[in-house]
Amino acid sequence: MANPFVHVELNTSHSGQAKTFYSQLFDWKLEDVPLGPGTYTMIHPGQAPDGGIMQHPGPHGPSLWLVYVLVDDIQAATAKAKSLGAKLERDVTEVPGIGWVSIIIDPTGAMLGLFKPAPRAAG
Repeated sequence: MANPFVHVELNTSHSGQAKTFYSQLFDWKLEDVPLGPGTYTMIHPGQAPDGGIMQHPGPHGPSLWLVYVLVDDIQAATAKAKSLGAKLERDVTEVPGIGWVSIIIDPTGAMLGLFKPAPRAAG
């Protein structure tokens, strides 16, 4: 499938509570990794796609799940989404060592992440 869903992410102001709930509910394996000044919790459900739990970027925003779609060219995909009526929640942003993301709000108001992975070193 072109442009598959590749990552799901929970943005919440209660990450500790969310980690406890989801690890107990689904027996997900969780791994905390440093991300900037905070921590990002990787979710390893045992099957693709993986996911993550992070502190909500807005101080009063609601908890929400966000899905990311794989794109070949993050700049072009983001620009195309805008040309089709999407608004930008987050412009193209590099996640060091991981890749690039942008977050759009489609014309119906639904939020969607776009993801371009960083090239892997040959080895």
